[in-house]
Amino acid sequence: MSKKPVNILSRADVIDLIAEGKAIVIYKKNVLNLTNWIRNHPGGDKAVYHMVGRDSTDEMNAYHSDETISIFSRWKIGEIDHYWENLLPPIQGGIYKKGQYQQEEDEILVARTQSLDDKLDDISSTSSLEETASPSLTNESPNETVDEFPTNYSAGYPKVNTVKPVVPQNILVTEENTNNLFPIDEKVTETIAKKSAIVDPKLLMENYDNELTRQDILQLPALDYDTQQNLRDKYNELHETIIRNGFYTCDLWNYGRELIKIGSLMLYSFSFLKIGWLTLSAICMGSAWHQMTFIAHDSGHVSLTHNYQLDNLFGMIIADWFGGLSLGWWKRNHNVHHLITNDPVHDPDIQHLPFFAVSVRLFNNVYSTYYDNYLWFDKAAEFFIPFQKYLYYPILCFGRFNLYFLSWSHLIRGLGPRHGKAAWFRYFELAGLSFFFYWFFYLLVFKSIDGWGNRILYVLVSHIATMLVHVQITLSHFAMSTSDLGVSESFPSRQLRTTMDVDCPEWLDFLHGGLQFQAIHHLFPRIPRHNFRRVQPFVIKFCEEVGLPYSIYGFGEGNEIVISKLADIGKQCTIMLDCTKSYDGDLY
Repeated sequence: MSKKPVNILSRADVIDLIAEGKAIVIYKKNVLNLTNWIRNHPGGDKAVYHMVGRDSTDEMNAYHSDETISIFSRWKIGEIDHYWENLLPPIQGGIYKKGQYQQEEDEILVARTQSLDDKLDDISSTSSLEETASPSLTNESPNETVDEFPTNYSAGYPKVNTVKPVVPQNILVTEENTNNLFPIDEKVTETIAKKSAIVDPKLLMENYDNELTRQDILQLPALDYDTQQNLRDKYNELHETIIRNGFYTCDLWNYGRELIKIGSLMLYSFSFLKIGWLTLSAICMGSAWHQMTFIAHDSGHVSLTHNYQLDNLFGMIIADWFGGLSLGWWKRNHNVHHLITNDPVHDPDIQHLPFFAVSVRLFNNVYSTYYDNYLWFDKAAEFFIPFQKYLYYPILCFGRFNLYFLSWSHLIRGLGPRHGKAAWFRYFELAGLSFFFYWFFYLLVFKSIDGWGNRILYVLVSHIATMLVHVQITLSHFAMSTSDLGVSESFPSRQLRTTMDVDCPEWLDFLHGGLQFQAIHHLFPRIPRHNFRRVQPFVIKFCEEVGLPYSIYGFGEGNEIVISKLADIGKQCTIMLDCTKSYDGDLY
């Protein structure tokens, strides 16, 4: 029986499909059309949209089990027979028109041929001319430009956002040519030093951001595809080593101990409540929620049994029914965070206006592709951001209240999957959140505690006790790079560039819940957290071999770095506002 012939798709073919609104993703030379699958995707629609037009092999292998990977071929529509150079996904600002890429290829070839004809003074040498005038055109990105305001670029895609120009591909980025890629206006620098002339505040912030981006580039391996492919190859070798050493195997007794710990804290909480020790009861309750977060996190990554339904069911019971937070909301949010880490436009984990800004790019009223809404740098942001280093810990004390809002909003609006194997999660979670609010706010707080003052105090203390989780999460990312280094950057490069680990003795691991190994977790999201410490030496060796940074600081030093970063961005905000006043005044 003869094999069915393989449908080979050219770059132009793939671009045409994307122009039609198809969600085309490359996986190991296979071209997958995930358009109809998006509504079923358990990890949410946004995660898929950010992979459109990209070779997502590393990302898809990192986030999916072998069982899930085995079914990828269901959406295969063809193969590519050439090395794939990533396109800018439409959700990130890529604009594509059907037939445009082939037309641009032809126009470029004609223009280059005519230019060569002029230089050769009509000396015709067919073989020589063809050899010179036919360089690889695959690095000519098809109209990867963006408008100033978000527009619906392609049928079938959600509204997309403006992005800063991406790094040109297939070039060796050096200290010399980064000045051209991310220019610094020396006149602006001089006028700031003199403190005399009027400076355009927008240009001032671009200068600052470009300098940070240039520093990032100079500290990393080159962004050309050959170098980045070498990083990918080494990362895949590391991944195979991780698998061979059994680091994906979960000792469920570790989570048995966690449940005993959580159960004990809740028992202490109820006991202290019974004898009227409200503050101690509230602290124990908050500590139990603190520990629950870590189990829910691991369940959401299917790190326990590696069975999708079992892990998610367990995670929803912990997160929703006893913690009051939606696991489905967290998964949709968290998957995007993992894929497009620390991008101010796309990563919801660093979009906290008006209270926090970790990038000056957030000063520009950016359009969040996750929230499908503008992040306005309004009067409230102008007031809070200059003082954000002082507000950091106080605001994090109330972070859990915001998570309640986000959880209910996610479920009521039906933002999670409504079809497929995760469709029933929404109803189970709605029941779970309702149960939580009934037992905690009604039975425990309202019925068991006398006096509104005591009730309010109990709620505040129990919620403030969870602040360490919010500190832990922001600690790993707030101080790290927020640069957009273009579509050629490999998965391991981005994860290590944007993520910090926290050093602590092994006996303190329970307090951090595995999140102190955030960089390792970002490289291998499905590894059970109790194995991270064993994986760390392999990751450090990998980073030394390929020249990628591995950022690790003590908890105290890490907090100092975060506060310093917040202070610096706050200072830039003050400078920008002062320049805006002067600049506006100079116009009249």
